[in-house]
Amino acid sequence: MNRRIPSQQMKFVMRALRYRNYRLFFVGQGISLIGTWMQQLALSWLVYRLTESPLFLGIISFSSQIPSFILSPVAGVYADRWNRYHLVIATQCLAMVQASILAVLALSGAITVWHLIILSLFLGIVNAFDVPIRQSFVVEMVERKEDLGNAIALNSLLFNGARLIGPTLAGMIIAFAGEGICFLINAISFLAVIPALLAMKIPTRIVRSRRVYLKVGLEEGYHYVRNSIPIRYILMQLSLMSFMGMSYAVLLPVFARDILGGGPHSLGFLVGAAGVGAMIGALFLASRESVIGLGRLIVFSSGLFGIGVIIFSLSKVLLLSILMMFGIGFGLMVQMASSNTILQTIVEEDKRGRIMSLFAVSFMGVAPFGSLFTGLMASHIGAPAALVICGTCCLLGTVLFYKKLPDIRKIVRPIYKEMGMFPPLDEDLMNAAKPLLHFTRRSCRYLLFLNSSSNLSRYRYPASTRMLLTATISSNVKYLLFRAQFPLTLRRIVPSSLPIVEIMAHHGRPTNDPASWPNSGSMNRPKILIPANGALT
Repeated sequence: MNRRIPSQQMKFVMRALRYRNYRLFFVGQGISLIGTWMQQLALSWLVYRLTESPLFLGIISFSSQIPSFILSPVAGVYADRWNRYHLVIATQCLAMVQASILAVLALSGAITVWHLIILSLFLGIVNAFDVPIRQSFVVEMVERKEDLGNAIALNSLLFNGARLIGPTLAGMIIAFAGEGICFLINAISFLAVIPALLAMKIPTRIVRSRRVYLKVGLEEGYHYVRNSIPIRYILMQLSLMSFMGMSYAVLLPVFARDILGGGPHSLGFLVGAAGVGAMIGALFLASRESVIGLGRLIVFSSGLFGIGVIIFSLSKVLLLSILMMFGIGFGLMVQMASSNTILQTIVEEDKRGRIMSLFAVSFMGVAPFGSLFTGLMASHIGAPAALVICGTCCLLGTVLFYKKLPDIRKIVRPIYKEMGMFPPLDEDLMNAAKPLLHFTRRSCRYLLFLNSSSNLSRYRYPASTRMLLTATISSNVKYLLFRAQFPLTLRRIVPSSLPIVEIMAHHGRPTNDPASWPNSGSMNRPKILIPANGALT
């Protein structure tokens, strides 16, 4: 088994930082994102303080995110034709201008809710171009494509680390100095990321053509998504989570003050807890060696997110709410980053910008409609009931995505295999596996004998006993695999066969004589099959 000492493990988790350009981006963007999260929390608190209306919270969120729904596909076309490096610098400068105007208005006391709506709309336009371009730009900062997944996970770690620090600081600053200071700090924080971008040395990217035919580019991108089952289903699941799930953040001020009886400190703790969960999720993804298995993670994290939203909506205890926010942050981050990694791995290079723009539409562009819808629901039926509905819809969407997972695997596994992500199997590994496979086969036959022998009634144990025996044998096989210290490739082979053991142990119908099983029909013969390379996950 491949063991790493802690220092080696940390280097492996942070391996994308060995690239100079990515290190510059990581440090500069990390400082800037802290200011961004401070501004976001301060803006929500200021809106609710001025209006005391959940509907206006939804309107502000709608204003900041609706441009992504309209303009992100356009940004994706330009990202595939223009210099992404120059575009990222331009969007960061415009975001600094917006934060500066917001700080001046807030500190002067002249700010109104209409100023906030207009400035949120302006920032939404900037982000509509910034997000897909910045997501596409990541691949230019890492030299090896196998490190792309790690870079995306570290981006998520950076984003959610700032999500932990920023709101916590903002809650304390708002309580003592007001919202304007948070806006000012955000404006200053851009002085870290812009010089970092200017210090990069980005090689010239070869593009097919610098002429932009907007209509043709959009049609080509949508046609590509429509004909790609994995991309289509992943974007649909992400859109549902964004529409019905992410709107929980709009109502956090309502829960912090009216449901939990707190103030800006409580709001900061709630947002910070989600940031901690997201950081743990990002570290978990960064420690993974391969993109293989991310489809199952999307199902797990989406279900965790939906359950967390439902329990949070019913909670009236701050500690329980913080715990649920931790799970919500973990689930949302893992689901989003896993989807991003799969998309960036399988997409063609000349369509990367457009696919990332549709990713931004699904993740950010759909969110304003969900925020407005949730705000309207909360105004009529209350914030808790609104979030119960949202969480339930997320769970239903997760079930539907799970049913489509086999279709997705049929498409992506050949792509992974072509890219060399499945290690080759040699004869030595296969020979080493034979004793364990033999042990599993014998165990399976014994279970079938206990389960189906009609003449020997004394061996007809209850179903619960047979299930316990099955689980015990499965656990023993997995334990032996660890003790044998086989390489990662081999450890993926035999556990993938264990469901076959369990299914046949419960549903097999062999003859009475175990010795005759090998000569009986295929339905009665216990087998342990070694999957091919394309079916290891």
